[in-house]
Amino acid sequence: MKNLLRIISVVSLGVLLSFSLSKEKKVVVIDAGHGGSDLGVNRENFIEKDIVLKVAKKIKELNKNSNLEIVLTREDDSYPSLTDRTDKINQLKPDLTISLHVNSSPKVDSDKKGAEVYYKRDDASKSFADKLASKFNNCPVMVKNLHMLRVPENPAVLLELGFANNKEERDYLGSEKGQTETAEKILSVINEH
Repeated sequence: MKNLLRIISVVSLGVLLSFSLSKEKKVVVIDAGHGGSDLGVNRENFIEKDIVLKVAKKIKELNKNSNLEIVLTREDDSYPSLTDRTDKINQLKPDLTISLHVNSSPKVDSDKKGAEVYYKRDDASKSFADKLASKFNNCPVMVKNLHMLRVPENPAVLLELGFANNKEERDYLGSEKGQTETAEKILSVINEH
C-alpha cells in the first residue's frame, strides 16, 4: 500500500511539474489590411489587399512553433470593418497584433522605398516595433494614432511592407519569393519576441 501511495505521489508530482513547466501558448493576430471592395493601393496589377493577405497566410503557414498560434482577421477577400477586426482582437486577448499594409507616396512612380513600422504608445508595442524594424533594414519606427493601433487592448504595430509606387519594391512584394521572405522575417521576430 505504501508503494502504491509513493507511485501515485510521484506520478502526481510529475504531472503537476509538466503543467507548470510547459509554456503557455502565445497568440498573435495578423491583420491583412483592406479586403473586399477596399483595394488599398492599386498600381499596375499590384493590389494591396491581395498582397497583404498572401503575406498573412504565409506567416500562418510557415509557423511550426507549437507554442505559437497565428490568427488572421480575414482568411479571404472579405472586408471586416475596422470595428469588427478590433472586436475580434479584443475578444481573443492576443499577446500581439500586427496589421499589414503597403505604403504609397503621392508620386505615381517613386524612388522612395523601405518598410515603416507604426506602433501604439506603450512600451511593449515599441519594443516589438523596434525588433521588427531591425529585420527590415532598421526602417523608421513611429507612433501613430490609427484605429488598428489605438483600439486593441494588447500591444499592436502596423507594418507598411514597402512602397507600391516603387517598381523594385512592387515587383518584389508581388513575387512569391518576396512574399515568403517578408513572412519569414515577420515570423522570426514573433518567435524571438
